[in-house]
Amino acid sequence: MADKLEQYLGTGRRKCSIARVYLRPGKGRFVVNGREIKDYFGNVPRFEGVCKSPLATTDATSKYDVIVNVIGGGPSGQAGAIRHGLSRALIRANEGNRSPLKRAGFLTRDARIVERKKPGLHKARKASQFSKR
Repeated sequence: MADKLEQYLGTGRRKCSIARVYLRPGKGRFVVNGREIKDYFGNVPRFEGVCKSPLATTDATSKYDVIVNVIGGGPSGQAGAIRHGLSRALIRANEGNRSPLKRAGFLTRDARIVERKKPGLHKARKASQFSKR
C-alpha cells in the first residue's frame, strides 16, 4: 500500500482571484497553473516577491514545494491570493508560523474589490460635468 502524501492546503482570495495552494515537503519548487512562477508572471519580479514573501518570513523557502491553482482577476490580484493561500497552508503545516505571518499582515483577507457602476453615472463615481446654465 502506498504511503499517504503529506500535503497542506490553503485557500487564498484577493479581488476576483481565488488560489488553491498545496504545500508539500520538498526542495523549493514553485509551480503556478502548471508553469514555473518566473514563466507565469513573466518579467515582473514584484509579483514573484509577493508570492514568496510568506516563505521568506517563516524561513521555509527550501523546505517545501508549492503547487498553486489560481483563477480569476489579473496578475496583482492573483499574486495577493497566492500569498494569502500560502500563508494559510504554512499555518496548517506548523502552528508556530502563525505569529510571524500575522505580524506581517499576510493572514488578513483584503476585502477591497472594484466598486460597481451606478446608473446615471459614467463609472462608479464619475458623473457628467455640471452646467449651471
